[in-house]
Amino acid sequence: MTTVTDIGSLISRRPEIRGGRPCIAGTGVSVRRIAVWHNMGLIPEEIAQNFGHLSLAQVHAALACYYANQEEIDADLAAEDREAEALERQDQALTHIRESDPALPR
Repeated sequence: MTTVTDIGSLISRRPEIRGGRPCIAGTGVSVRRIAVWHNMGLIPEEIAQNFGHLSLAQVHAALACYYANQEEIDADLAAEDREAEALERQDQALTHIRESDPALPR
């Protein structure tokens, strides 16, 4: 007899895992991570193969969650990109200051 999987059980949100962002249940793999790979051009089969421990059903569930919440997830990804860019600019500025003043610790 075939076991039926409740689709709703494939994605979970828990505050202690990935800051409450949606993840594939029982894993630490966030829906965001699957969405990024998908937006880079990978197809679900490639994503499942790259992770190794994810089923195709889990990847499709993550993509369904992404598309159902695309505005929220894309905004979260954009905010993370802006933060990373700001940190990179800050690091470059500090590097420039350190290189300009040999008395400063490196």
